[in-house]
Amino acid sequence: MNVGQKVKAQVRERATILVAARLLSNVFRPSYYPLMGFFILLLFTYLSQLPWAYKVGLLIIVYLFTVFIPSVGVYAYRMTRKLSRQDLQLRHNRIVPYLLHVLSYGMLYHFLTSIQVPIFVRTIVVISLMVQVACIVITLFWKISMHSAGAGAIIGTLVVYASLFHFNPVWWLCAAIMVSGLVNSSRMLLRQHTLGQVLGGTFVGFTCGLMGIFVEAIL
Repeated sequence: MNVGQKVKAQVRERATILVAARLLSNVFRPSYYPLMGFFILLLFTYLSQLPWAYKVGLLIIVYLFTVFIPSVGVYAYRMTRKLSRQDLQLRHNRIVPYLLHVLSYGMLYHFLTSIQVPIFVRTIVVISLMVQVACIVITLFWKISMHSAGAGAIIGTLVVYASLFHFNPVWWLCAAIMVSGLVNSSRMLLRQHTLGQVLGGTFVGFTCGLMGIFVEAIL
């Protein structure tokens, strides 16, 4: 293999890695984590015995408040301010999208409380709210990775749920830690965040995941 072929091979390899990184960033968007959490609870806990119509309806509601409504709000904000997707990567432009998510998640929590959804299910929304608020405060002073915070929250939540429901979380934790590592790596490969920002996000999310059940108990 001559020098030209080696260069082309390296370019193709880097392009493949970047495509994989973008795919990971899109699949594991922060707004998708609550929906994933609800799906897992409805599939692997006693909630799996509920009627399919109820489970599908609940997932649709969660999707509307955590993905659809915030996305529409952020899009309207972008159009009003004439911002590109790249502009939203700037720290001062991320505050309003975060606030829109917090408002929508708050509405979801109020709705789930009104229909008396079990406390450990509502905790997912509480943890998501805590992550959002923590990232908003930190963003005022320092850019932090919301992707990493969401992945870290999953790890912290698993630790608490394993203690509450007395199940062996090893395989779940292995999967969550692997996903967290992949997400963190993708954000750095795409040059969206530094190592410190993804590690900081993971720590914030993990802490919120550990504390979420206690905050929900107070609420």
